Amino acid sequence: MLKFSVLGSSSAGNCTYVATDKTAVLVDAGLSARETCSRLANLGATPRDIQGVLVTHEHSDHTSGLRVLQRRYGVPLYANSGTIEGYDAHDGERLAWRVFTTGAVFPVGDMMVEPFSVPHDTLDPVGFLLHGDGATLGVVTDMGITTTLIRARLRRCAAIVIESNHDVYLLRQSKRPWPLKQRILGPQGHLSNDDCAALVTELAMDSLLQLVVLAHLSCECNEPGLARRVTEASLRQQCAERVRVVLAAPDMATEVLPVAPRPVGPGRTHHEF
Repeated sequence: MLKFSVLGSSSAGNCTYVATDKTAVLVDAGLSARETCSRLANLGATPRDIQGVLVTHEHSDHTSGLRVLQRRYGVPLYANSGTIEGYDAHDGERLAWRVFTTGAVFPVGDMMVEPFSVPHDTLDPVGFLLHGDGATLGVVTDMGITTTLIRARLRRCAAIVIESNHDVYLLRQSKRPWPLKQRILGPQGHLSNDDCAALVTELAMDSLLQLVVLAHLSCECNEPGLARRVTEASLRQQCAERVRVVLAAPDMATEVLPVAPRPVGPGRTHHEF
């Protein structure tokens, strides 16, 4: 069974644990290595179980634990060349990387990983589809707008982790500098509650989506209850209440969540993706 837990998600750090019965990976490692180890232990896992960290982009809230995880525990690190270039530019000590090409599927254990481009203000940011045990999970945060590519990829998912970063009114009323507000609101910034809800509802109407985890909520410009209400209200309007909405938190992991396998029909197998 494909399963996952968002170990933590906010502007301070992002990390998601994804596992089959044979393989376990992390998507990003933005928590400290110590905190990552602690939250993995609560799930009954250790860093030695992790067969790779899949890095979406080079910002520190997605990469701050990478060095210790590799040097102390030997965890392989996977990123595209743009992310590696961006990481190395801000870090004096190079890490050993396993380089993937955006758009090309690659294996980690018995899991297949499919990186795809997202709009964000880094060199080559990606989201991931993770295929395992006949199921598909999408993890896509840090995107200023939704795109045709993002929608096409996420339509294949029974579960997604997606950012619901800010409420536009709260962001505009915040004390943040105007250039930062412009960056967040721009096409390479972050997704608002309303934009997240619109995407989730669109996916719910024409895909097998069953579970959504709202992630990367701003502590200053959002409220967890508000983010959840906006998405759930949008789903109700389209009679899509079957989709479960879960909130990721900065200071604790979500429960371990199963990803439903894709149905098998004539001419299809669970191994297709």
